[in-house]
Amino acid sequence: MPVRRARRRWGLRIAAVLAAVVLITSGAGHALVATAEHGVRRVDPFAGLRDRPEAGRGLNILMIGTDSRDGLTAAERDRYHVGDASCRCADAVLLLHVSANRDRATVVSLPRDSYAELPAHDFAAGGGRHDAHPDKLNAALSHGGPSLMVRTVEDLTGLRVDHYLEVSFTGFMRAVDGIGGVEVCTPRPLTDSYSGLDLPAGTSLLDGPTALSYVRARHLEGSSDFARMERQQRFLAAFLDQAVSSGVLLDPGKIRITAEALLDSVRADPGFGAEEMLELAGLLRHFTTSAAQFTSVPVDDTARDVPGLGSTVTWDRAGAERLFAALREDAALPKPAKTPSPAGATAPATERADEITC
Repeated sequence: MPVRRARRRWGLRIAAVLAAVVLITSGAGHALVATAEHGVRRVDPFAGLRDRPEAGRGLNILMIGTDSRDGLTAAERDRYHVGDASCRCADAVLLLHVSANRDRATVVSLPRDSYAELPAHDFAAGGGRHDAHPDKLNAALSHGGPSLMVRTVEDLTGLRVDHYLEVSFTGFMRAVDGIGGVEVCTPRPLTDSYSGLDLPAGTSLLDGPTALSYVRARHLEGSSDFARMERQQRFLAAFLDQAVSSGVLLDPGKIRITAEALLDSVRADPGFGAEEMLELAGLLRHFTTSAAQFTSVPVDDTARDVPGLGSTVTWDRAGAERLFAALREDAALPKPAKTPSPAGATAPATERADEITC
């Protein structure tokens, strides 16, 4: 599967997964919604933010996937090959734009290694204040927490963020066993001693530990961080497909197990409550492929070396501005442009969901 196609599909899928524990109101009822809402950890990413972009039409939700190991025992960390250290960085950064009349959604992937100018900020873990400085986008979360991440994304895009959702990949993978595993396919054997991954070519049913190895593997022959991102996105898309097709979201017992695993790894802003979750989930659940667009920021260099930072991704500023201007105005996206791929080829910036295959 092409990397960009997988990334676009995953953007919409993770939004649905985040809302999965509350979307089946016909089967679980509002009582489950209220229980789920109480289980979500809250964080205020908008406190102290000034000079923010003006609100546009529609709704913008910033979705972050982190590398946190919180909630894992020492034995689990050893079994999952994850180690003890976490930079608490953003492994995935996506913007979900929902149109004002709620009939269209656009998911924009922001490369985690995007070159960014971080504003002056207090360190999230304490230890003083840091002047404004250049860094990679994913470092904003570890440096200044959700508030700095929101501000940095707003500065880069010119879009006002309305809601914030954050998910730990580790905690999410613990939900895999709750739905009976997730099926993935791979065109060649995948082996990585660092993550513990050892998969044959073809289709495999992954349990929790194997799934975590699958999305974390960094040392596969001929692989790259873009390929790792592809596996993460492919897996998360498959997770939701499995949860829906298996009927787990209609089984109160199974959904409780899955909800507990998901909620343990979710943080959201205080304004993103049960009603907002229901509205978003209902919208995503009934989308047709023609109503959903998947895209990534146009880039002009996928490996620009910056002293002190190493390899960074730089954006095509003109193309990015056209993209974000369209979202700001709640308009249709510009016609697909050609953007560089990690291999130097070109690929459309936007794909329809029904063009994605395993």
